Amino acid sequence: MSTSLPSPKPEVTLSLALSPGPTPLETLKPEERGIRLIQLLLTCAKHASSGNLHRADECLRKISLLASVSGDSMQRLSARFASALAIRLVKRWPGLHKALNYTQLPKQEVDQAKPLFGRAFPYLGFSYAIIARTLIKVMMGERVIHLVDLGSGDANLWVPLLRSFSCSPDGPPHLKVTCMNANKAVLEKLGPRLVKEAEALDMPFQFNPLNVSLRELTLDMLKVRSGEALAFISILNLHTLLAEDDRVDAHFLDNSKSNGIKDSKQMFQFLSMIRSVSPKLLLLVEKEADHNLNRLVDRFVEGLHYYSAVFDSIDATFGTNMSSGERLVLEEMFGKEIENIVACEGLEREERHERYGRWMVRFGQARFKPVRIWYDSMEDAKQMVEACGRDGYKIVNEKASLMICWHDRPLYAVSSWTC
Repeated sequence: MSTSLPSPKPEVTLSLALSPGPTPLETLKPEERGIRLIQLLLTCAKHASSGNLHRADECLRKISLLASVSGDSMQRLSARFASALAIRLVKRWPGLHKALNYTQLPKQEVDQAKPLFGRAFPYLGFSYAIIARTLIKVMMGERVIHLVDLGSGDANLWVPLLRSFSCSPDGPPHLKVTCMNANKAVLEKLGPRLVKEAEALDMPFQFNPLNVSLRELTLDMLKVRSGEALAFISILNLHTLLAEDDRVDAHFLDNSKSNGIKDSKQMFQFLSMIRSVSPKLLLLVEKEADHNLNRLVDRFVEGLHYYSAVFDSIDATFGTNMSSGERLVLEEMFGKEIENIVACEGLEREERHERYGRWMVRFGQARFKPVRIWYDSMEDAKQMVEACGRDGYKIVNEKASLMICWHDRPLYAVSSWTC
């Protein structure tokens, strides 16, 4: 089945014109330095993609003279992308790559950045507020509610949600929360916190922890019972199901027929499994970016556009404090995402973010329908943004979804789906 999808257009137009004549790299002005870094990064990506190691190495040498993890946003962003390209090149020698990774920080260190991200930026706060208001409206009058968390495990979502349900006009419903997370520590921390909160609210409550990944999740684990009003919540996790061994597709995929949307058996089976239990709602939060592209150069360019907006918003939060430890922790987290997008292939490449238009096609194929989010007017969204007290953020309607933007660049999409 062919579904028409508009080609994504970059929101930022990058001019790569430099003044004539050679200029020593170290003496370039900030604007010229940024342009030169973009040129070098794109050239390096092309050489890395074609396997021209010597030319890629020369580009990386020049980038190292201009980029810095403690410089301005373009320098810091360039350092992350250059590191990802270097790792991609080193992976050609598996023994060397493994030896260099012996001393890397464990994944738990990166996980510590997630709570900081929630505190420093309103993106997740906006998403949680939209999810809570949508669920309260849809579940109005239900006496037994079963909510399934597909990997978030964030108390900042669940505690306010419990408090909202406890204020239902007919009294608090019986609330059952099934939380799936591959990190057992997340479940061990969240469960007692929610049980204690429910007791304080005098609310009938049940917590069902599942220490599995999305790929391991089965219907039997969910313990869905007849009469439950069921909803699923996926926050920045569903895209990992798109990871597959796509080396053959990289050579033979006919984008003219598929509009660039690759079939994903794993995603279709998962959505079909969810649909089989007839949930009232499936709420989805994903990055609004196309990082699930076969060609390295294509997703490299898309990544540069996306993360340049992210790093700009980091600068707006931390100001000129370039040595901020919190900023470094956050940028390390985004650096890991960039590394996965650029340096990894096949099943190892899990950061396969897709734009809302592509999710519409995937959910449509699984026979889900979009549900318009709770806003009757965008005045509510405007008030939410103003309440956070930050400049530069906005929420806009896009078809049946809400886009959370940094200035005019959508960074996160919140959508709601039903059977």
